[in-house]
Amino acid sequence: MLSAYPVVTNVEVRWGDMDALGHVNNIIYLQYFETARITYHERIGIPAPSPQASTDGVILAENSCRYRVPVTYPDTLSIGARISAIGKDSFLMEYAAVSQKLGRLVAEGDTLVVLYNYVERRRAPMSLELRASIIALEGREPPPMPPRTRHTRSSFAPL
Repeated sequence: MLSAYPVVTNVEVRWGDMDALGHVNNIIYLQYFETARITYHERIGIPAPSPQASTDGVILAENSCRYRVPVTYPDTLSIGARISAIGKDSFLMEYAAVSQKLGRLVAEGDTLVVLYNYVERRRAPMSLELRASIIALEGREPPPMPPRTRHTRSSFAPL
């Protein structure tokens, strides 16, 4: 089910991940996707965020999640991560969460990741090395970023 995703991370559902309705809370899926995203970033040479990080890094401009099937404790989710589109200073990541207990897709999501210079507080261009790392991990060159309207852009001012 996740063969199209070059990075797959297993995440155990914790009892505390559930909400009052007895299933994994919606916000928790964004944390699961974050775990897969950090693993992916480390594989392409983007260090995990830290206070000691260098000038350049990444920042999220958007995220979304589509919930397919409720998940309950205990379970393990396999989270697939891939880059589905690439731009001059950003890339679109897609995620798929598959329940090992249910044997099916339970959630899908995406994030718009922007390369960012934290000192100058502005977007940063993608290096040729980073682009090459993405292509090597994906086994293909992702298509260019689709056109986006102002209505789908984040209102985060520094971007």
